[in-house]
Amino acid sequence: MKKIKGKRIFITGGAGFIGSTLASMLSKDNKILIYDTFSRDSLRYKKLNPKNVISVKGNILDYEIMKELCDDFKPNIALHLAAIAGVDTVIHNPVKTMEVNILGTFNFLRALEKNSKHLERVINLSTSEVLGAYAYKSNEKSKTSFAAVGEARWTYSVSKVSGEHLMYSYYKEKGFPCVTIRPFNIYGPGQIGEGAIQIFIKNAVKNKTIEIHGDGDQIRSWCYIDDMVNGIMLAITNKNAVGEIFNIGNPKGTVTISSLAEKIVVLTRTKSKIVYVPKNYVDVELRIPSIEKATELLGYTPKVNLDEGIIKTYRWYKKWLQA
Repeated sequence: MKKIKGKRIFITGGAGFIGSTLASMLSKDNKILIYDTFSRDSLRYKKLNPKNVISVKGNILDYEIMKELCDDFKPNIALHLAAIAGVDTVIHNPVKTMEVNILGTFNFLRALEKNSKHLERVINLSTSEVLGAYAYKSNEKSKTSFAAVGEARWTYSVSKVSGEHLMYSYYKEKGFPCVTIRPFNIYGPGQIGEGAIQIFIKNAVKNKTIEIHGDGDQIRSWCYIDDMVNGIMLAITNKNAVGEIFNIGNPKGTVTISSLAEKIVVLTRTKSKIVYVPKNYVDVELRIPSIEKATELLGYTPKVNLDEGIIKTYRWYKKWLQA
């Protein structure tokens, strides 16, 4: 993978879990502009080069502010990570989810138009949710799938598919060097908000009850944050990425939610008990990616197995929660 150095990098959602990890990695050798509401702030856990980082608090619905920032900053690389996400958040805020994820993505692309000649790569973070409730070794050509109108969870999927179409349209019509990435269940140190592993591990650190919603038979493939970031870096630096969509995940990290909870209890030696509670939302029952395209075109291979990732994540949360 080519080293990224001497670039101007614009990151929406740069204070989030994935964005802050990228910003920390890239700030040593590049100028970084972070644009975020800071409603979920993982930046406070990261080490950044303060001389190379500008943080601006703002909303991607504010087109004029983003345009002014991009006109002044003239980014070489732009990463769109800002979004409304998380099952509970989406269910309670379906209108905001659609507005931020669709209009916000449009604003991001429009804000880059004036200085598009400077762009070397535009990265869009989508979601594996676009593949529906049953996604077994789904590849990038698999049909996107949604449930009936009225299930609030799927407003997120619809909004993210719209973002994928917007990105591809800007690539085809305006020549933007766009790449869309679909993350599959990312976890690791510094994650905040929602996500089963971090919730289970936080409770494990405190020896609190670990709650499983439903029967626990839901199947997921878990991908450690370092592997996710490596996938993004490959998408930035590899010329074969432009105009493409890539699944980034780790099929070898596949496990049921019940087995995941049991694994965390054993690996962390917690005194936490596992209990099952009713599930009051539509869930994804099966989600396993095919990463063949990312492997063949980008050279992407996940390296952190699930046990190793859980232990690393547990050690990080134990340090921060007990500090």
